[in-house]
Amino acid sequence: MEPTAPKPRITTLLSNETLAQVERMRIQSQRKLTSRMRGEHLSGKGGQSTEFSDFRDYVEGDDIKFVDWNIFSRLRRPYVKLFHHEEEQHVVLLVDASNSMLFEDKLELAKKLAAAFGVMGLFNVERVSAYALKEGDGPLARLRPCTGRGSMPKLFGFLESIEGGGNLPFEDGVERVLREHRGRGVVVVLSDFLTYADLGPPLTRLAGAGLEVFGVQILGPTEIDPELDGDLRFIDSEGAGTLDVSAIGDTIRLYQEYRQRYQRRLETLCRQRGGRLMTVSAGASVEHIIYDGMRRKGWVR
Repeated sequence: MEPTAPKPRITTLLSNETLAQVERMRIQSQRKLTSRMRGEHLSGKGGQSTEFSDFRDYVEGDDIKFVDWNIFSRLRRPYVKLFHHEEEQHVVLLVDASNSMLFEDKLELAKKLAAAFGVMGLFNVERVSAYALKEGDGPLARLRPCTGRGSMPKLFGFLESIEGGGNLPFEDGVERVLREHRGRGVVVVLSDFLTYADLGPPLTRLAGAGLEVFGVQILGPTEIDPELDGDLRFIDSEGAGTLDVSAIGDTIRLYQEYRQRYQRRLETLCRQRGGRLMTVSAGASVEHIIYDGMRRKGWVR
């Protein structure tokens, strides 16, 4: 009996085994920020689903098909049945594709994590859209909002096609995204967040648009734990500036203090706006990050 040939991979971003696991997982939003369309998220507003919520007095203009005639026959007063409004959550994927993300495969991990979050959204009947934050004329490359498992090929095709380059400032990328996007939900920002700019304003704009920020800071292994000797020259991949460094031991210590302080700053900025941040290594597997990191921290279930 000949061995069964392995199934072809559905996407280059995730193995079939990982994809099967991710399809059963869901994004855990801390807030129910949803759009006004029908979906699987209960907002607590009045609506037209099948899940009963409460009664209230009938007022002129109410649709009489929601009047409870059994109560009317007993109390001789009309009451209207209220139902939970089922609304559709948006999952917005922002993939930083600037030059700095090309270092140590940070962009590749960002695309893999975006694919995982996108699949979770599609299988939970949420509207998934994606943007590549990179330099270029005109609107950003994007995947228009789509829903359902049938949209997976479009999601994978878009993410697989993202190529890095340019030095688009993060705040400019967010502004261009919000020119296009409509709908509330969550925004998954996949970036190294290595910028000279104040990230507070763009994160505020995302939160103000009704998007809960899931910030994933992706750093290369040597950015997290550099092992350097001798005199060195550092070159900014986006600004083209240079910095000559000697006395490496003291420099690394100062670098680690600054990196950790900056990470705490990012965490504070996200938390103050109702979001959260996680820092991961580009050398880690997507499975380890999702199963042992995000699930443990309550980002996904």
